Amino acid sequence: MSLQTAVDIPLQITSENAASERRITPSWSIAQLKTKLEPVTGVPPFAQRLALRVAGQAPRPIEAVDEENTQVGDFGLRAYAEIYVTDTRPPAARQNFTDLSSVEKYEMPEDEYSKLSNTVLAYKKANKLGRFDPNASQLEAERAAEQDKIISDKGLTLNARCRLLPLPSVRLGRIAYIGPVPEIHPPSTPANVDNAENLDPSGSAFQPIWIGVVLDEPTGKNDGTIADPKTGEKKRYFECGTNCGAFVKPERVEAGDFPPLDDLGDLDEDMEEI
Repeated sequence: MSLQTAVDIPLQITSENAASERRITPSWSIAQLKTKLEPVTGVPPFAQRLALRVAGQAPRPIEAVDEENTQVGDFGLRAYAEIYVTDTRPPAARQNFTDLSSVEKYEMPEDEYSKLSNTVLAYKKANKLGRFDPNASQLEAERAAEQDKIISDKGLTLNARCRLLPLPSVRLGRIAYIGPVPEIHPPSTPANVDNAENLDPSGSAFQPIWIGVVLDEPTGKNDGTIADPKTGEKKRYFECGTNCGAFVKPERVEAGDFPPLDDLGDLDEDMEEI
């Protein structure tokens, strides 16, 4: 792995299917940059059209007649500006990384899922929550069963790698908590519930399941703790750095083999840190 140089410039690399911060060396040629951007954006060099976007300025194309010998530093790179990568191929020729309808997915059999000990189903059984609560209303039980099915179908388990939806923003991390968070939805405080549909006819508040995620980058809103809306006292659900924690609904989490963004810099020995 090559070392970062003193003149490397942090830039936001954005395309239709990806967005992440990378460090660019101004002495790279345009051709070099395009080669390094391919594994990041999924767009081959010949199909890339690059534009530098600086706040308050019109987008500036990064192009030249001789891209092998024209340095990207000649285009006025600025720290934390954006390089947008447009895919010039016809739509039919592009890989669609966001359409998962044709991707073969593993679906765990329900009886196998029910035997696992690190799932939300096991947690709710052990703590008599949702449909396993003998005092729960029929409506609560139905909603709890619906949540269980979503989490089971999506294969969300503790310590699984994941990404947050919607795309194209890239927020990767690891699932660190699956369960209710009363500080977000206090069961006896209807005013703090997001909407009236979260209350059953008996007046008790439905407790939704939240997925606690440790993000690879500090793009979250907490450090794994949530403050009680009444007392202000914080409860810790998992350990992580400042702004590296997020609590999201199961529908917004996709489990899969998503390596940390930092690992993209090790794809080959010549990648440096892009």
